[in-house]
Amino acid sequence: MNILELLSAKEIGTEVALIRLLFAMIAGGIIGAEREMRRQVAGLRTHILICLGSCLLMMLSIWMPQTVGLDKGDPGRIAAQVVSGIGFLGAGAFIKIGNNVKGMTTAASLWVVAAIGLTIGGGMWRASLITLGLVIFALAFLEPLERRIFPAERFKYLSVWFAESSMDREKVFKVLRDHGIKIQTMDASLDIGKGSTKLTYLTKIPEALNIESLFKELRKVGDVEKVKIEENL
Repeated sequence: MNILELLSAKEIGTEVALIRLLFAMIAGGIIGAEREMRRQVAGLRTHILICLGSCLLMMLSIWMPQTVGLDKGDPGRIAAQVVSGIGFLGAGAFIKIGNNVKGMTTAASLWVVAAIGLTIGGGMWRASLITLGLVIFALAFLEPLERRIFPAERFKYLSVWFAESSMDREKVFKVLRDHGIKIQTMDASLDIGKGSTKLTYLTKIPEALNIESLFKELRKVGDVEKVKIEENL
């Protein structure tokens, strides 16, 4: 039997298992290498191990009814547990920084690499190869297009302190809008003893924000004492 026949064979033997596991290792390694180059928490080895493990479990699901003679066995039961179980690993890829969450793409890549491993183990090598190509295209080539169409933004708190209780809030809104800053919520506080006012905005700020220009324009809207941008209050 040639390699293609081994990849799609119905009987799980040693040669079939070896070829499918090698293919799973290569597929997981390709996606993991892309994540590794972007310095993500789950990289080369993690993706390889997940793809290998899911491939092995899928072959086990097929092999057990053939060997033990369970004619009514359901090969999809172990696969279903892999799909649900991979969620725990995906959750470990998330990093919460203030109001921002990093790692969602890597969590998705862990999930899809498990699916690729299952399809390889099940003998659907064509579907797994197509999926591998589409995943690499989405991860490596769609990011520049995504950033061009949807500029990167982060949730941050923007606080502005005024030396007096009266300020032109509309001018503040205008300055923020002119710098591409989107306001989600606003809080205000007044220090009666000092007569000072503090405005705090939860905003979506472009990563390419010109901070010097923003601070310069905010100083013109009133008697501004301090401006601060931070992830957490």
